Amino acid sequence: MDTPELIDAILADIGATLGQVDPAAIDAMGDLILAADRVFIAGKGRSGLQMKAFAMRLMHLGVTVHVVDDVTTPAIGAGDLLLLGSASGRTGSLLRHVDTAQRAGAKLASFSGDRESPIARAAATVLHIPASNFKARRQTGQESVLVMGSLFEHCLGLLCDLLIIRLKAALEVEEAAMNARHANLE
Repeated sequence: MDTPELIDAILADIGATLGQVDPAAIDAMGDLILAADRVFIAGKGRSGLQMKAFAMRLMHLGVTVHVVDDVTTPAIGAGDLLLLGSASGRTGSLLRHVDTAQRAGAKLASFSGDRESPIARAAATVLHIPASNFKARRQTGQESVLVMGSLFEHCLGLLCDLLIIRLKAALEVEEAAMNARHANLE
């Protein structure tokens, strides 16, 4: 494929995948974030990078948010939300976070590429992104011209941005307020 054909194929893959996401799950995820005292974000690899970008935008909205594994992250507890991003839903360290959050009485939500994964089964709310990935034990979603887990990761980032847009409206946060929270130690 030449470059224009690849661009068209990538956009088609992303559009087809996002078109299968349940709008009610997006609403449920937004409701959980709004109801939480604090939001704890976790993911590994490229999914983890997307989740960190989501945490940054939540902070820009004024949400109390912490990235798991940062040295300043406090203990999670009742009233808090652990929000995980994992295509496979089987990452060992994330499964340990699930156990800790459950013992502490926190709620759990997940962006997942596999509805039947241990993380998805443990979550109160699952936003399923039907994109196949190389770690899945079986076909879990749409195949893509994108390599490895990139389709999941790109769709994860876009769904996080969609949630930020919805939360911005729900919280009635002006763009100027978000800009004022942007890092100035750069």
